[in-house]
Amino acid sequence: MEAPLTPPVPLSALLPGRELGLRHLAGPAEADVHGVHASEMADPSPYLLGGELLLTAGAALTDAEAYVARLSAAGVAALGFGVAPVHEAVPPGLAEACDRYGLPLLEVPPGTPFTAVARTVWRLMAEARTRELRRVTEAQQSLAAAAARPDPVPAVLSRLAASLGGHVVLVPAGRDRDGRDQDGRDRDGRSAGRSAAQSAGRPLPTGAAEALSALLARVGPPGGAATATDSAAGWSLTAYALGDGPVLGVARPDRTPGDHAVTAIAAVLLTLLTAPRPEGDAAAALTRLLLDGHPARALAPGPWYVVHARGSGDPHALAAALGTVLLDPQGDRARLLTDREPAPQPGWRLGVSAPAAPDGLATATAQAARALDRAEAARTPLVRHTSGGLAALVDPAEARAHAESLLAPLGPAHRETLRAWLAHHGSWDRTATALGVHRNTVRQRVARAATLLARDLDDPDTRMELWFALRGLDSGHNSSVT
Repeated sequence: MEAPLTPPVPLSALLPGRELGLRHLAGPAEADVHGVHASEMADPSPYLLGGELLLTAGAALTDAEAYVARLSAAGVAALGFGVAPVHEAVPPGLAEACDRYGLPLLEVPPGTPFTAVARTVWRLMAEARTRELRRVTEAQQSLAAAAARPDPVPAVLSRLAASLGGHVVLVPAGRDRDGRDQDGRDRDGRSAGRSAAQSAGRPLPTGAAEALSALLARVGPPGGAATATDSAAGWSLTAYALGDGPVLGVARPDRTPGDHAVTAIAAVLLTLLTAPRPEGDAAAALTRLLLDGHPARALAPGPWYVVHARGSGDPHALAAALGTVLLDPQGDRARLLTDREPAPQPGWRLGVSAPAAPDGLATATAQAARALDRAEAARTPLVRHTSGGLAALVDPAEARAHAESLLAPLGPAHRETLRAWLAHHGSWDRTATALGVHRNTVRQRVARAATLLARDLDDPDTRMELWFALRGLDSGHNSSVT
């Protein structure tokens, strides 16, 4: 899914210029500013992307008419002219040219640095992007919650219309755009006099409604377009073919950068909810959304458990046994979300996360994946995630086998001395005191251990590996294996 573009800053947000002292002199008073560019070149157009507020002091300005023509052709949003030190006032010819070409002209007073203008624009753009991202996130969460309701399609349509502040319509597959079957009769065999389409949101003006119907007719049939756009009566119109199924029509009075992301997630949900597929596919899509997105508002407080499973059984039967319909089957693997504490299931190896709140599911699914890896390595039916630090990430049986192999050259006395020496950070005196032996004995045993292991005990990586190996021989590993 595309990330929403950064919303522009309206020129009105910089005026009347209480903060910067900017003054509108010529051209329209409204424009969308997408960035700031400062240049004293006579022709900066090769370096412009379009939509900028161009700042200049007019050092290279000799022909105002040609200068403004080039800026207008490059798509500059507005021109900010700095008064002093080159010009004591904005040249009259520049203001006249801006009026002719419809380019907003602002006066930047001597006490306002161009950097201050740029900082203000970037700050306003960042604030607008934050607001838009928050709106998109909240809309996606509400759409996911709507898709989980008993009658999901109208719920998703209503939520989409509310999020966009517009009008949406869903035309079923196999119908003309007025609700008729292709043979001119409705689904009951009677002459069609009513539409089977579902709609939600604000009513459309007549011109926009007619244009949207024409747009819907262009999308969906074999050989037709997958999407189509138009505008009418001040409304922005879009039609989307939802796979081989129905067609979604969207009408918005105002188009914002985040609308695409909101509509895209609604289109995915509606495709899954209306496609002639097993019910579990829709549940899988919703589960993916909840586990990989922002589910805090789509679920009850919990606690919830994420389960990663691998086996040869029926994943739907596994979901039923775990008391959930939130299942994402992936071949011989599956991801599940349940509010019941999972128990081992015949034919499956399960990795279970720690209990999590809805906003912690991204972390929980990583925990469950690691737990499943440990369950497969240990060949045990179920492993639960534990918060025992780094040691808990390694299967106890594997850790012990590695430790026995690594420490095999050492006898009990050398192992005990090495453990005490590492625990006391290499202090000969404290190790000797802890073991009740002479410090020279400690030195001899540690030197002999280094020789037998063929390791440099001054290397911190070696010390760390040996410490974990010695710990792996203990029975106090904090891991829960069922």
